[in-house]
Amino acid sequence: MVTVRTGSEPRTARSPLRIRFWLCVWGVLWSAFGTVAFAVAGRPGWAVACGVLWLVITIDMIMVVRHIRQGPHYQPGPDVPPYEAYEEDRPPARPHGTGPRDPHGPPPPRHEEP
Repeated sequence: MVTVRTGSEPRTARSPLRIRFWLCVWGVLWSAFGTVAFAVAGRPGWAVACGVLWLVITIDMIMVVRHIRQGPHYQPGPDVPPYEAYEEDRPPARPHGTGPRDPHGPPPPRHEEP
């Protein structure tokens, strides 16, 4: 299957929450191990650093699980089509070579004095 780029990928990208969840699990395990290991080894500074990292990763994992449970809006499956691209109200593009680019439009017509 060949995927064709539409130009709207940044707007229709899907978040890889499941891989992020498993990376959080891996981080929680290692930071918990580091906290305990450094505390037993008598390195309180490193134990506190690993403990803070453990807390940050746990909060991130809670948010990831929350987004996964909110359904396909945050974690769409293969059966959910991508969102329609958001179209802003933009004026039509001008062809090249039509004069200077003025963001406020063309100047008002000049009135000649008699």
